[in-house]
Amino acid sequence: RRRHCLPVGLDPGYPRIGRRRELKKAVEAYWAGKIDAAALDAAAKEIQLGTAKRLQGLGLTEAAAVPGTFSYYDQVLDAIAHLGAVPARFGNLLNAEGQLDIDGYFTLARGTKDQQPLEMTKWFDTNYHYLVPEIGPETTFSLASNRIVEEFEYALANGVETRPYIVGPVTFLLLSKASDAATADFDPLSRLEDVLPVYAALLEKLAAAGASWVQLDEPALVVDQDTSAEEIQAAVERSYEVLSAVASRPRLFVSTPYGALNGQFGTLAATNIDALHIDVFKGAVPSAEALAALGNKTLVAGVVDGHNIWRNDLQASADKIAELKKTVAKLAISTSTSTQHVPHDVDEETRLSAQLRSWLAFADQKAVEVVTLAGLLTDPLAVQPAIDEATRIIASRAEAEGVRRADVRARIAALTPADFNRSDYGVREAAQEKALHLPPLPTTTIGSFPQTSEIRTARARANKGDLTTEQYEQLMKDEIKRVVELQEELGFDVLVHGEPERNDMVQYFAENLEGFDVTVHGWVQSYGSRCTRPSILWGDVTRSAPITVDWAKYAQSLTEKPMKGMLTGPVTILAWSFVRDDQPLGETANQVALALRDEIADLEAAGIRVIQVDEPALRELLPLRKADQAAYLDWSVNSFRLSTAGAADATQIHTHLCYSEFGAIIDAIDGLDAT
Repeated sequence: RRRHCLPVGLDPGYPRIGRRRELKKAVEAYWAGKIDAAALDAAAKEIQLGTAKRLQGLGLTEAAAVPGTFSYYDQVLDAIAHLGAVPARFGNLLNAEGQLDIDGYFTLARGTKDQQPLEMTKWFDTNYHYLVPEIGPETTFSLASNRIVEEFEYALANGVETRPYIVGPVTFLLLSKASDAATADFDPLSRLEDVLPVYAALLEKLAAAGASWVQLDEPALVVDQDTSAEEIQAAVERSYEVLSAVASRPRLFVSTPYGALNGQFGTLAATNIDALHIDVFKGAVPSAEALAALGNKTLVAGVVDGHNIWRNDLQASADKIAELKKTVAKLAISTSTSTQHVPHDVDEETRLSAQLRSWLAFADQKAVEVVTLAGLLTDPLAVQPAIDEATRIIASRAEAEGVRRADVRARIAALTPADFNRSDYGVREAAQEKALHLPPLPTTTIGSFPQTSEIRTARARANKGDLTTEQYEQLMKDEIKRVVELQEELGFDVLVHGEPERNDMVQYFAENLEGFDVTVHGWVQSYGSRCTRPSILWGDVTRSAPITVDWAKYAQSLTEKPMKGMLTGPVTILAWSFVRDDQPLGETANQVALALRDEIADLEAAGIRVIQVDEPALRELLPLRKADQAAYLDWSVNSFRLSTAGAADATQIHTHLCYSEFGAIIDAIDGLDAT
């Protein structure tokens, strides 16, 4: 092993889409047949090397400080490919050596007209989505890809020793689902002994290539699992007993992001791994007794939030580091999670005010924060000015105009239980029957119709100034008229206007509410080539003017049937934005709810009697630990009720939930008190 000391500052992961979404563009061009595999590979190499050089330039200069976390599509899909864990239903995609080529890799992710893709679901408490492995008794495992090794070798040949990355064995199996061929009682974790030799073989190949460290991510250890804690503990012990015993291997860096490790901290501390990364931004600093169990292992303290975009309170982080130094023999500093969940560089956002930019830290700025805090371990006096500057900026943020508004705070303080409750359902039902005259089982649609290329082109032209506001609005009205006529022709009972004027169900509201801002280049990966641009909720939220009323009023003028007003709910607006970190989420949700409550009142005044408040993200924000879930469900349900409880009895409230499994929160859904 060429190197024994872990860098004192490092990054567990970095955005892989490219600063201008170069990966998205290259991958989609490949799918469309516009470039070949060689051109795609060249684009990927350029992104990988650009990332490595960028992080070196930001101060992560030591060997293994830069993570090798690139992926064409998804890190779990990469693990499937490397472990040879391709479901039997995709067997036709494998070559004679049991390997996937790049087309087969993408087929697992996207499917074909004849093959369903792998299931996709949320990656812990982020807005990223991963592909779910399908594991059964029939699954065969072998080292079936060399890409991780090749990427390491390419970076090394270009002057950067990266830290290769793969999802760890326990997390890989805990995130898997049983294959269709498995019996009902089959547990993918039962295949651990078959998976570990493949990981061992990969470690040997990485060592032969010159890797000094390898990162294995085990975030499943911070989540309450259906599998018992005892079984998970045994799996962790066995995994790292086997992997640490590999004769020729890189040193093992195990990362546990997205929350407190809790009981499994001691389990990992007792293994023969070489470094343990924990999230001490969300999770508490472990006790001195727990830390002492690390012995000579390096503790990598994730003190910088990798999950949100706010400037780190460097002094608070310095205090945590000082506490850790009392007990920990070897200490390194990092972000709490991969920074793949935030945009690349806040300096690109020149349309944001200088004040707001000073409050923010995207991936590049977080790397600098890590380097600064790591300086506390080597040259504390040199980094003190940067710590003092961060303290000054954070204090100025608290006093800045719009962050705390007296009118918003007074309205929140005046809320009573009555503001969260509508009349009994029976009273509402009678009033709605009289007002709406709907059949017993009325038909409607969810709301948004396809954003056609014509709509997108019109919006782009309007944004560039090539269309006047009047011209753009007329094009949108023409589309609304077409959609209304189509629904009338099809015989729907409650109509929608199709939302052609909305660029995004959250951003549209963010652009029209005080306390929000939007970025130009702030893209993050949702899944594969799909990127989103979350809005920034930085201050107290209020509505200065109606947002959707004119469009709904116009649509209603086209039909005698009820037209639905369409709003995005408070929880979803929070879930799909970067939200202020200086007050509880529940308080922010109630501010958004009051803005929506005002919008509902104006829709009613305009004659709209059916209003849909979408909450597709209600399940998404559910905390990873069961002990935290009841409090979340309480405030999230209350924020929805606050937004809708001002509606008249004769107004029918709809909601729409999607993208998730709702079994665990069915009581909360009932508590929304829609209709």
